[in-house]
Amino acid sequence: MSGITGVYYLDERPVEQQNIARMIDILAHRGPDGADMWVDGSVGLGHRMLWTTPESLIEKLPLVNRANNIVITSDSRIDNREELIAALQLNNRSSEKITDSDLILAAYEKWGENCAEHLLGDFVFAIWDKQKQTLFCARDHMGIKPFYYYHQPGKLFAFGSEIKALLCLAEIPCRLNEVRIADYLSLMLEDKVITSYQDILRLPPAHSIVVNLQGIKTRCYWSLDPKREIKLESDAAYAEEFRKIFTEAVRCRLRSAFPIASQLSGGLDSSSVTCVARDILSPKDRNQTNLHTISTIFDKINQCDERPYINAVLEQGGLISHYIHGDEVGPLSSLKEVFKYEDEGFLGPSHFYPWIANRTANELGMRVVLDGLDGDTTVCHGTSRITELARQGDWKSCIHEVKAFSPHFGVKPYAAFRNYALPYLKEFATNFRWIAFLQGVQLVHKHFGASRKILIVNHGIKPFLKQIKQLWRGKQEKISDTSVSHNPLVKSNFAQKIGLDERIKKLDVNTKKPLTTREEHWLSLTQGVLPHILERMDLCAANFALEVRHPFMDKRLIEFCLALPAEQKLCNGFGRMVMRRALEGILPEKVQWRAGKADLSPNFDDGFLNRDRALLSEVMSNQIEHLEKYIDSDFLQAAYQRMRTENEVRNEDITPAWQAVILALWFDSKKVTP
Repeated sequence: MSGITGVYYLDERPVEQQNIARMIDILAHRGPDGADMWVDGSVGLGHRMLWTTPESLIEKLPLVNRANNIVITSDSRIDNREELIAALQLNNRSSEKITDSDLILAAYEKWGENCAEHLLGDFVFAIWDKQKQTLFCARDHMGIKPFYYYHQPGKLFAFGSEIKALLCLAEIPCRLNEVRIADYLSLMLEDKVITSYQDILRLPPAHSIVVNLQGIKTRCYWSLDPKREIKLESDAAYAEEFRKIFTEAVRCRLRSAFPIASQLSGGLDSSSVTCVARDILSPKDRNQTNLHTISTIFDKINQCDERPYINAVLEQGGLISHYIHGDEVGPLSSLKEVFKYEDEGFLGPSHFYPWIANRTANELGMRVVLDGLDGDTTVCHGTSRITELARQGDWKSCIHEVKAFSPHFGVKPYAAFRNYALPYLKEFATNFRWIAFLQGVQLVHKHFGASRKILIVNHGIKPFLKQIKQLWRGKQEKISDTSVSHNPLVKSNFAQKIGLDERIKKLDVNTKKPLTTREEHWLSLTQGVLPHILERMDLCAANFALEVRHPFMDKRLIEFCLALPAEQKLCNGFGRMVMRRALEGILPEKVQWRAGKADLSPNFDDGFLNRDRALLSEVMSNQIEHLEKYIDSDFLQAAYQRMRTENEVRNEDITPAWQAVILALWFDSKKVTP
C-alpha cells in the first residue's frame, strides 16, 4: 500500500512542483514512510511510501532507469518475482536487492506496453518514456490497486491513487456525476469507468492506458476465458491442484518485513486463508508461528456470533488472537472519519466491520492484513449446477443435489426445486422431447409428491400449445420479461433524464440469465461491483496505513476455479466442494463442512435503527431534502415510517433508507452541491 500521483501537461506547460507536492501531501495517510517527486518539463510524478515487503525498505520512488530516459512511480507487490528475475536476466543481482519497481521497470524495457501481461500480483504504476514521449499506466488483473484519472484533450492528463489527489489541481473541477448517483440508487455499480465526479474516471481492472500529445488509448491486456475447462482424472486430483494453487496464493502474500494479521470470521474463506498461512509460517510446529488473527464477535446480537467456528481454528494452535466487538457501535458511528478518506458515498451496510478491524490492526502495529474476501465468488457455490442438470434432463442428479442442498439453508426441497429446476421442465415439451419430459414428471412426482396431472398440463401441454400457436401464426416467441424498471426510490423524472431504465437493461448482470454453471461463475467474477468493493477495501485500509492482501483474488486461482467442472463446485449439496476436499486436515472439520454462514443483518438493523437512532432521525428530518432532485421523498418517508412502527424490519424498507442516509451524509461531508 502506497500512493501514486502524476501530471502530464499535453499543451507542454511546465509542471509546478508545488502541485505535485499538494497531491502527495493529501495522500500522506497512504505512505507514512516517505514522499518524493520527479519533475521534468511538462511531466511530474509523485509517490508516498509505505514499507511492507523486505524489498520495499530499500525502494526509492519515483525511480529513474540507468539510461535516464524512463521513470516509474508505482504502488505494487509483484508475486512472480523469481520467474521475472530469470526472464529479465537479473540473476547477477541478489534478489533481496531487487525491488518490485525494479522488476516492473525492467519488464517495460523488455516488453514495452505488453509488460503488464507478464506480471502477477497487486499493482498499479505509471511510466514516463522520455524517448517515446508517452506516459504508460497499468492496473492489476482484478483491480486491487485503484487508479483514477482526469483527461482534458490537448491540455492535461492527471492521475492518482485517490480522487482527492486529483481535486488538488485547480484545473480539475469538482462536479457531481449524476449518472453515478442514479446507478447507486438503483443498486447497480456495473460501470467500471465512471466515478461520482464528472470527468474523473477509473482505469478498469486488467487495463493499460497510453497517453501522448495525440490523446489517450486504453487496452484490455487480460480477460477470463469462460469456455476453458480443466479435466483431471479424479476428485482427489482436483483437490490436490487446488491446494497447490491456493497455498501459493497465500504464500506469496506473506512476503512482509513486519508482523502479519489475518482476519478470522469463522467462515470457510477467512479460516482457509488463516490456516494455510499459519502452516506456511510454521511448517514444523504450529505453536512457533507469529500470525495474529483479528475476529469480530457479538455479545449482544447472539445470532451473529461465530465464536464456535473461530475457536475451532484457534484451538489448532499457533495463532495470536485479538477480538473486536461488532455490536458496540452502529454503522453510522464512524462516518465522519470514514468520509475524510472515502471520496465516494457508496458504502455497503457492512463497511464498519473492516473499518474497526483495520483500526485494531493499526493499533497492534501491523502493516499487512490477510483477508478472505469473496472466496464465495472465486471458488463458487455452484448452485446453478442444479439448473444445468435440469436443462440436461439429468433429473436424478438434479433431485439428488436439491435434496442434499436445501437443508443447509433451511429451505424445503420442493421449494428449492421449484426455484432452480422446475421452470426448465417445459423446455423438453416445447422441443418435442416428450420422453425426457415424462421421465422428469415421473421423478418429480416420485420424490416430491407433486401432481403429475398439474405438471403435465402446466409445464408440458400449455407451453407446447402456446408454441404451436405462435409457429402457426409465423411469429417468434416473444420474451415476456425483457422490460426493466428502476428502483422506486429513484425519482421518476430524474430516472427519465438519465435514461436509467435503458442503462439498467444494458449494464445490469442481474438482467442476464446464464445457461451454465460456468457462465454464471464468469458473470459473477466480471461484474463491476467486485472492483468497486476492492476499491472501498483499499481506501479503508489506507486510512490506517495498512495493505490488505486478498489470496482469493489471485489470478491463477481464479482461472483455475472458473475452469473447473460444475460437480467440483456443487456436489452432494455442498458448495465449493473442491476447496473443502483440498483443505482436509488443514481446516478444522467443524469449519470444513459448515454449509452456511452467520447472517449479520440483525446486527446492522439494530445498529442502524437503535444505536444510531439519533443520527438517523436527524438526517431523515433535516438532510434528506437535499436529495429531492434524485429520490422519491414520499416513497422514502413511507419506508422510514414502517421501519419505526412495525415490529419486523423489511429489507425493502431499510435498504432505501440506508442508501438515502449515506448519500445525504456524503453530500454534507464533501459539500457537494446536488
